[in-house]
Amino acid sequence: MNRKIILAGAQLGPVQRSDSRRHVVERLISLVEDAAEKGARWVVFPELSLTTFFPRYWLDDDAEIDRFFETEMPSPTTSALFKRARELEVGFYLGYAELVQEAGHKQRFNTAILVDPMGRQIGKYRKVHLPGHLDYLPTAPFQHLEKRYFDVGDLGFPVWNTVDAKIGMCICNDRRWPETFRVMGLQGVEIVMLGYNTPSYNIYHEEQPHLRMFHNRLSVQAAAYQNACWIIAVAKAGCEDAHALIGGSCIVAPTGEIAAQAMTEKDELIVFEADLELSSYIRNTVFDFARHRRPEHYGLIVERRGAGALLGKLES
Repeated sequence: MNRKIILAGAQLGPVQRSDSRRHVVERLISLVEDAAEKGARWVVFPELSLTTFFPRYWLDDDAEIDRFFETEMPSPTTSALFKRARELEVGFYLGYAELVQEAGHKQRFNTAILVDPMGRQIGKYRKVHLPGHLDYLPTAPFQHLEKRYFDVGDLGFPVWNTVDAKIGMCICNDRRWPETFRVMGLQGVEIVMLGYNTPSYNIYHEEQPHLRMFHNRLSVQAAAYQNACWIIAVAKAGCEDAHALIGGSCIVAPTGEIAAQAMTEKDELIVFEADLELSSYIRNTVFDFARHRRPEHYGLIVERRGAGALLGKLES
C-alpha cells in the first residue's frame, strides 16, 4: 500500500517585538508557497509563530499582555494565510497565544491549531507542560514566565483522523515528557506536529547551547521510535530581541533517524517524502503495544505526580 506524503517544517528566524503581525503572516505565506512548490501536503510552523517569545518579559499591564494574544482564529490578520493555504491545498499547524472567555472568566493558552488542506480548522491543542516560573527572578538574564501568562492546557492529547493520516500535536516543553507521545501512540498516531521556542541558555543552571540541542533531538528521536511515528519538530530560532533561540528544526522518521534538518537559524523550509508504512514493522514487533505493554504495572505514572519526599516541592 502506497502511503507516501511530503511533509514540511517551516522554521522561522527571529520575530522581533517591533515586528507587525502582518509582516509575520507575509513570511508564513511565503513559506507555504515554497512548501506547495515542493509538493508538500502539510507544513508545520513554530510555537508562538505570530509574536516574539514574550514570556521572557515581566509585564504588569493586562492590556499590554493581551496584545500578544489572538481572540479568534483566523483573525483578520491571519485570514490571508488561511486563504492562501486553502488555494494551494496545503494543510498546516500554527502555534499562537490564545485568549478566550471560558467558564465565566478570561483564560490564556499557548495553543496550536490544525488546518486541513481544504482550509478547515479540524483540531486544537493547548500546551500542557508549561515550563518556567510565576514570580520575577531579579538575577536571571531573562524571565521564563509561561506559568504566569498561560493556563495549563485543558484539551488533552487528541489525535485527528485526517484525509491523509492520524495526526497529533504538542508544543515545545511537551516533547520532553514521554507521556505526551505515549498517549498519542495509544491512539495510533502516525504524524506528530510540534512547534517550539527554546532559549539557547538555561536560566536555572549552566547548560551550553550544544547540550540544549542534544536534549531537543534526543527527546524527539526517542519519541518517534518508541511510538512508531513521524515527528515534525519546528523552531523559531536566532537572535530574537537580543536573546538567542536554538534552531535545529527536523523531521524524524519512526526509526528515530533524522530525515531532514534545518541548516540555519533563519526562515527555512525543510521537506521530506514520508512513507507512513515505515512504522508498520515497528508497531508489529518491538512496540506492538497490545502484546507487550503491561499497564497494570504502570500505576504510579498517573497516581503520583512527583517522587516521594520531593512531591511537595515538585508540585509547587
